[in-house]
Amino acid sequence: MFFLARYLVRRIIGGPLPPTPEFDADVDLMIKDAALRDARQRVLRDGDWRIVKQTIEAAGTEWALRGYRLGVFAGLAADDDTWLDEWMRAEPSDPSAALIWAKVLAGRASAARGGASAAKTSREQFDSFHVLSEKAAEASERALELADPRDPGPMIRLMSSCFAAGADRLNEFYAEAQRRDPHNFDMHELAVMLTCQKWYGSHERMFAVARSAAEAAPPGHRTTLLPLFAHFEYAMREFAWEDRSKESQKAVRGYFRKPEVQRDCDAWIAKFRSAPPTSEQLSKVRQWMAVYYSLIGRKREAKAVFGELGPYVSRHNEWGWFWGDMEYGYLKSWWWANGVGGV
Repeated sequence: MFFLARYLVRRIIGGPLPPTPEFDADVDLMIKDAALRDARQRVLRDGDWRIVKQTIEAAGTEWALRGYRLGVFAGLAADDDTWLDEWMRAEPSDPSAALIWAKVLAGRASAARGGASAAKTSREQFDSFHVLSEKAAEASERALELADPRDPGPMIRLMSSCFAAGADRLNEFYAEAQRRDPHNFDMHELAVMLTCQKWYGSHERMFAVARSAAEAAPPGHRTTLLPLFAHFEYAMREFAWEDRSKESQKAVRGYFRKPEVQRDCDAWIAKFRSAPPTSEQLSKVRQWMAVYYSLIGRKREAKAVFGELGPYVSRHNEWGWFWGDMEYGYLKSWWWANGVGGV
């Protein structure tokens, strides 16, 4: 009742609200890459792997774009791999097909494990995860053998295999991936994840990796915002690890409202904002900024970022970490930023 009253007052005083965000809209509505969007529609309609090959090759040596397109096609193959199977039989040495297959296997491994914590994951789930992860790692090694030696994609896939295989070769994979593409966002994000305390590192190492990557990246690059992700990982581990209570949420907000934390986050956002974005794939980092502004109560900045995100959005874990559910956290914060309800 109180929410409805606030909504009506907002409509009367503040004018029409923007369209309420949608989480389950057609995937094509969230793809900014027109060539990829067209190719995806054609593959769904015709099942022709040649369209996939052409679209990936058209990215040339824009490795981040190439990796993004590969990821979208891997998502299609996860649902129906008929066209991928035909491609691998027709061209068994094609590096893009090999890497898509490695990604599909890795996705199956992740699904077998599930998203629960280790304490809530069964032995059978772990066993399936490790078997499929080993197959994904083998497929990644095959993709590496076939790939352009400048392409960081197979190295990034091998970095991801460390979640199951351990971190013994992480530094090797990370160093080679950096040599191939120094500022690659996916590569550095994986490195931050793998060096955090809940995996194979510590808070200190995680922050060092995130800040080193952000410092080296040019203004406008997504990688400059990785320290925000490191702060989220820290806060989740310290204050919200398997705890979504009000006390936990209060502790998280208290952390982000520390002056030194805000100075750090604001500095990286300023670097990102100081030049035009170098990528169209900005949903994740924009949601990071929206999470940060919502946690510290900066309504104007939060509203601006939600406006940039637009009406079609994907789910990201950070909302679930700090609000208990990804959609709930996003929508509660969106309503608050637009003048309805509290955050």
